[in-house]
Amino acid sequence: MEELVVFLFTLLRYALTLYTIAIFIYIIMSFVGGRDSAFGEMLGKLVEPYLEIFRSFIPPIGMIDLSPLIAILLLRFAGTGLISLQNMVLNWLF
Repeated sequence: MEELVVFLFTLLRYALTLYTIAIFIYIIMSFVGGRDSAFGEMLGKLVEPYLEIFRSFIPPIGMIDLSPLIAILLLRFAGTGLISLQNMVLNWLF
């Protein structure tokens, strides 16, 4: 049972890490003009709904959009929170 809990939390943390990497790639693609490709459009469909949440209350500063930075920071905090939650669940169950 303990291995299952660890596996599920590890899987969630990997998913958050992959999503963070997807946001990084999407940001880099915006600089090099790759958003119009098929891969860029697919990545946009995955990342834009999450980024729009932050764009609704974080205005761009000139030409710089800070919403991806805040979105990535929140994902990193969520990953750290998952580690704490995993430890709490393990202590409670075992």
